[in-house]
Amino acid sequence: MDAPELTTSLDLIRWIMWAQRKAGEDWIKERELSHEQSFALGYLVQNPGAIQRDIAEMTRTSAASVSSLLQGLERRGLVERRTEPGDVRSKRVHATPEGVELIAGFDTAMTDVEETILAPLDQDERAALHALLGKITAELTRPTRS
Repeated sequence: MDAPELTTSLDLIRWIMWAQRKAGEDWIKERELSHEQSFALGYLVQNPGAIQRDIAEMTRTSAASVSSLLQGLERRGLVERRTEPGDVRSKRVHATPEGVELIAGFDTAMTDVEETILAPLDQDERAALHALLGKITAELTRPTRS
């Protein structure tokens, strides 16, 4: 089966986004993580001591799904749940040093992918592309976290 013809600007943008996403997924798979696990682990690195409800909101999943996700990460020694002093029912979730180390470098890897994608463009072309995309996105509704 032949690849579909990319005839519109949005087709080309989708192809670029696919290439970026594929590189990110490959990086995650090399670490034997699911997308959800890597997302939660990254969140915990940036937000140590988050509660499960925070993770559920951020991943837009149920508390039961987050519990299962965290159990898998705990079995691998990548996160730990700690009881809050004075409140045995409240547990805070932290990435372990092993978890932090496992996902260290993701931002650098994604920057490298961006550089690879934009490699055919010189600095003036990159600036023009950025300006054009900025002009387009200025008219769009901004995504929200909720």
